[in-house]
Amino acid sequence: MEKSSVFTHFKTYGLLIVTTALLFLSGCQASSEPIDANTTGVFNHYVIYPFSYLLKFFASMFDGNYGLSIILMTLMLRVSLMPLMMKQYKNQMHMREKMSVIQPEVNKVKEKYKEKKDRESQQKMQKEMMELYQKHNFNPLTSMGCLPMMIQFPILIGFYYAIMRTPEIAEHSFLWFSLGETDSVLPFIAALVYLVQFKISQIGMDPQQQKQLAAFGYITPIIMGVFSFSVPAALPLYWSVGGLFLIFQTLVSKSVYKQNSPVGETLSQK
Repeated sequence: MEKSSVFTHFKTYGLLIVTTALLFLSGCQASSEPIDANTTGVFNHYVIYPFSYLLKFFASMFDGNYGLSIILMTLMLRVSLMPLMMKQYKNQMHMREKMSVIQPEVNKVKEKYKEKKDRESQQKMQKEMMELYQKHNFNPLTSMGCLPMMIQFPILIGFYYAIMRTPEIAEHSFLWFSLGETDSVLPFIAALVYLVQFKISQIGMDPQQQKQLAAFGYITPIIMGVFSFSVPAALPLYWSVGGLFLIFQTLVSKSVYKQNSPVGETLSQK
């Protein structure tokens, strides 16, 4: 019987919704006017403008090289968010371990109501599922650790708009491309980076969970690549550097928490 859970469906579609929202907000027709200290609006003044100021500050340190400034700022943001993301990964790992323990009982409940499709039976099944989760002190939604995601979302959106609304960036080039124009190579790099990151994230994951997350894992790099063809090259540069850091972060997380987890210790003793 195919295994599934409330968590896996929430994780699949919840993350997809967040990613789609991120891309939508990035591409929506919010103000694209150059940002400065006099720009009104709380988000503009306290999030976007400070990022824009720092981009120009670090560029001045690199003799006007905004490409290096974007790379440095991206790494600084990712390093500052890393403790939160490591905590989120730890919560997800513990959730998967706990879910593997209660999965047989979940399957029994589903098998019990397999042929009963009426509303009353479905309500009974949901009630028994909730009782089962309460019995094991398990919440498939909060166990994900959504707080880190909620914290990083406005930060990354703010940095996105800081890149878009700092006009000096569009006037400079970096490596082989102009930061203010579209590039035909960077979209493929960005897509490849996020595909690799997804593949690495699946290492050690249950085959059934790999199957359930496969569609999301392949759709994200495609969306990232396609979207990168329609925006200034500064953005896929930012996404590519961020994706490379995520690969490093994923490898570190898997190494650290595999060693510290009960499951990891059990496997290492065999």
